[in-house]
Amino acid sequence: MRHPLDLHHVISPGLRDLIALANTDDFNRVTEQVRDLRGCTSPVNLHGWTVTTIQSTQEVVRSYHSEDEPSGRLLTTCGNRRSSRCPACSRVYAADTYHLIKAGLSGGKNVAETVRDHPRAFVTLTAPSFGPVHNRQTDSAGKLRPCRCGTEHAESDPVLGTPLNPATYDYTGAVLWNAHAGALWARFTTYLRRALAEELRRTQKALNAALRVSFAKVAEYQKRGLVHFHAVIRFDGPDGHTTPPPPWATFGALKIAVGLAVKRARLTVESDAIGERVIAWGGRFKVDPISALGDGELTDARVAEYTDAKVAGYVAKYATKNAEGAGTVDRTLRCRPCAGRGYVRGPDGFHDLCTDCDGTGQAEPINALPVQQHARQMIRTAWALGHLPEFADLKLWKWAHMLGFRGHFSSKSRAYSTTLGALRDVRRAWRTAQAEAARARAGLPADDENTTLVTASSWTYLSSGYRPGEEFLAAQVRHDIAHAERLKPEGEPWL
Repeated sequence: MRHPLDLHHVISPGLRDLIALANTDDFNRVTEQVRDLRGCTSPVNLHGWTVTTIQSTQEVVRSYHSEDEPSGRLLTTCGNRRSSRCPACSRVYAADTYHLIKAGLSGGKNVAETVRDHPRAFVTLTAPSFGPVHNRQTDSAGKLRPCRCGTEHAESDPVLGTPLNPATYDYTGAVLWNAHAGALWARFTTYLRRALAEELRRTQKALNAALRVSFAKVAEYQKRGLVHFHAVIRFDGPDGHTTPPPPWATFGALKIAVGLAVKRARLTVESDAIGERVIAWGGRFKVDPISALGDGELTDARVAEYTDAKVAGYVAKYATKNAEGAGTVDRTLRCRPCAGRGYVRGPDGFHDLCTDCDGTGQAEPINALPVQQHARQMIRTAWALGHLPEFADLKLWKWAHMLGFRGHFSSKSRAYSTTLGALRDVRRAWRTAQAEAARARAGLPADDENTTLVTASSWTYLSSGYRPGEEFLAAQVRHDIAHAERLKPEGEPWL
């Protein structure tokens, strides 16, 4: 029996905990758990068990109890897609997104390889102007022109995207545009099909019977705090990616239809407080063809060739971003005890002032946030609009830290390609195969394919994060992964 360690002389809590972990019965298992997380920043701590039995005989084949772990708990990855929260898990999400987009362009993952011969376009849709902002514009020769303020801003200048005159900038319109951007995209996809039928001189019914429009999109924040969308739009035959589109469904028709849909897609918002607002796309949009082959190099001074891999990498890059690029924060401002309302319901049923936020409903005071004034004003506007009765369904106070945007950062039509769930299933199956191979190497019997197995489990969430000593081990894992990434051949970012 081991004697308790006297570690009072070790000043560092992390080092003290690491020494304690090293003196457990199975330190190798401790390091294995941390290593399997692949550098996850804030793993989920679980307590529970799982038991696999043979259905006919009730014989236990495998069992696992978290109490058997040296630390008494199971660690699993957080799965957060945001790079600002967990770079490790966001890399996995980005890799999955890359393969999802790439499969819809080049085939694979149960998608026919002939899709690379279908008309495909990389479309960028932007928000309208809500007031002039500081920017970096270039002329036709690519030479930088001075901003309207008279300054030639550097790329890292923090004033880029901020209003030239904040007093006249339409913050209300900007926040409402973000809040309705997802709905505007849905309206755009409807008008796109109608515009295609018009351009191709066919009825909507005839078009739908001969042509299917598939897409995948991602949202990106501009420096001015407004989202814009990058989308891959592809023409398929009536049965999806396995059939070619009709010869009259060309890239030229798609380009014209996108322009018509951009002009016609509209949403009207009415409010007694702000009047009537029309939510529409900005006048600047791009429709570029995607080539199946090519190196993606510049073809002239202004135009780059969009290839399958380049587009997939571009979309995957922005799938893990959040609103931090616009200078805001990556956490909700809603006070959890009162859910942002500023009050809690007392035992007598009356509304009592929330003591955690002093009735503001804010987990952090907006005035104290470490952000620029432009982002702060958008947050403040979203918070105020969210408490108007006519905008209650938007729950803008919940999405104030996102500057009002409350849609999905990435989405796709059902027939575009595989799904993130299917990619996770493949990864899970690979891990199961690896585990079975390890059992075989250890001399343990393999499962009989003709035997029906039943798995029962029960899990309870404990907390998130590492023990101080485990954090040291996780830091080493991150260092090893970063070193391996630096050694990876250039051009293989998602392998």
